[in-house]
Amino acid sequence: MARLTRRRLLELSALSGGATLLGGPAAASTPGAGSPRTLGPVVLEPDDPRYAELTTRGYNGRFTGSPDVVHLVGSAEQVVRAVEEAARGRRRVAVRSGGHCFENLVDDPAVRVLIDVSEMTEVSYDPRRRVFAVEAGATLGRVYRTLYLGWGVTLPGGGCPAVGVGGHVAGGGYGALSRRYGLVVDHLHGVEVVVTDPAGRARLVTATRDSTGAERDLWWAHTGGGGGNFGVVTRYLFRTPGAAGGPAELLPRPPGATRSMSLGWRWQDLDRAAFTRLLRAHGDWHHRHIGSDSPYGELSSGLTLGHRANGLITVDAALDAAHPRAGELLDAFAAGLTGAAGAPHTSTSTTTPWLKSVLGGVQWPGGARFKSKSTLLRKPWDDRQIGVLHDHLSRGGAEFATAAVYLTFLGGRINDVPSEATAMPHRDCLFSAVHEALWGEEEQTGRQLAWVRDLYRELHADTGGVPVPNDANSGAYVNYPDNDLANPRLNTSGVPWSTLYHRDLYARLRRVKERWDPLDLFHHALSVRPPGAEPSSSP
Repeated sequence: MARLTRRRLLELSALSGGATLLGGPAAASTPGAGSPRTLGPVVLEPDDPRYAELTTRGYNGRFTGSPDVVHLVGSAEQVVRAVEEAARGRRRVAVRSGGHCFENLVDDPAVRVLIDVSEMTEVSYDPRRRVFAVEAGATLGRVYRTLYLGWGVTLPGGGCPAVGVGGHVAGGGYGALSRRYGLVVDHLHGVEVVVTDPAGRARLVTATRDSTGAERDLWWAHTGGGGGNFGVVTRYLFRTPGAAGGPAELLPRPPGATRSMSLGWRWQDLDRAAFTRLLRAHGDWHHRHIGSDSPYGELSSGLTLGHRANGLITVDAALDAAHPRAGELLDAFAAGLTGAAGAPHTSTSTTTPWLKSVLGGVQWPGGARFKSKSTLLRKPWDDRQIGVLHDHLSRGGAEFATAAVYLTFLGGRINDVPSEATAMPHRDCLFSAVHEALWGEEEQTGRQLAWVRDLYRELHADTGGVPVPNDANSGAYVNYPDNDLANPRLNTSGVPWSTLYHRDLYARLRRVKERWDPLDLFHHALSVRPPGAEPSSSP
């Protein structure tokens, strides 16, 4: 076997339905299949030197947990045992996949048991069920690489290859291909999840789109209800609804290459009027092209408003390089923005093989302190909000050079799905906005938090300091958790955080919670609460 060429391995895999390529046999992920495992159970307590490796790998340097025990698991059976042990002692459980949680939902001092699934990384094709099986510890980069090299398919997920699928999928998952193919969960056929009963007995349940009753509700809750709510996901099962044929037809096919362009403006070249013209033109243009039927229905686009101390404002956009009008469309898009700003700018363009475009970027390794706040916009910022952005991004000195506001174009196929079809209800949005402060030194924490909180409050001054759902706002994105939304001193709207994240789907999520996590082992400051329960511990 060692002498076989990679090409021959691909050919053999295709003949066998793809089950043996890269991710290993589909049966290897099936509990009880008898396949050997090289990992686990690994049970670590604070006196083990490995404990620190797993309790300090969170993305946000503001938080470090101190659980009594860490279970590094390698199989669903090990997860069942770990959950049942925690249930016997009624000890609060948290789960870590990629470690990218923005808040201390995992690294909470109240968490007593941490289940780390980061070694469960298999990506494979199951020919019997005609699904792609992705273990919850796999990173997006691993998923993209394996699905594409193995079968020429992908999922329309996020742009950070180091993010784990465990939490990304649970919150909905969007990325550069989402205007073309929808959210990741629009392709979620099933979920394998460890849950408990009222007696504390744990078991592995497979819930799919085709299930009925409580099992189908469990599948639905994992299509946008957020992580850390119902149990421990061990595997996700993917197949696009209605897809037929072999594995190469069961998920979206990415472009062979992407044609991208980047525009840049220096703060020093933009006065307040030019800044306003640029943002107004940017918002109006995207609002006109929100639909999947637009000539720009497949365009991915992002705006980065760096702080004045950073010096730059950039717009990036990309289309399938095979689109017959890709160059013409991108040039027209650029001309509209640069003409409106009327200020000096830079412009670059490139064509890149698709896989390199999603794996090749320089990724921030994490570990610094940061605070992110989310808004899902139905309409562009108005002139008052543009003024707030201009003034606030000009406020403060060099220590705010890494602060920024990021705007990502949504719409397209995302908005073609009914809001109740999945647990991700925000199917009428134009943009996802992230407002972020990032810093290194602990002594900066108070000033940095004040900066980003003041910006957010001023942007939403008309609705109690938060994006209350209305004609301009849809709420906030659950994958960008923000404990401030549950703090009545910072959210003065009278609208609970649960409405901002889940809109009118929260009641259904609470019923799923009651059925599948009756002991409330899995909870955090922003978790779904069972009917009649008090809110989780104050952030």
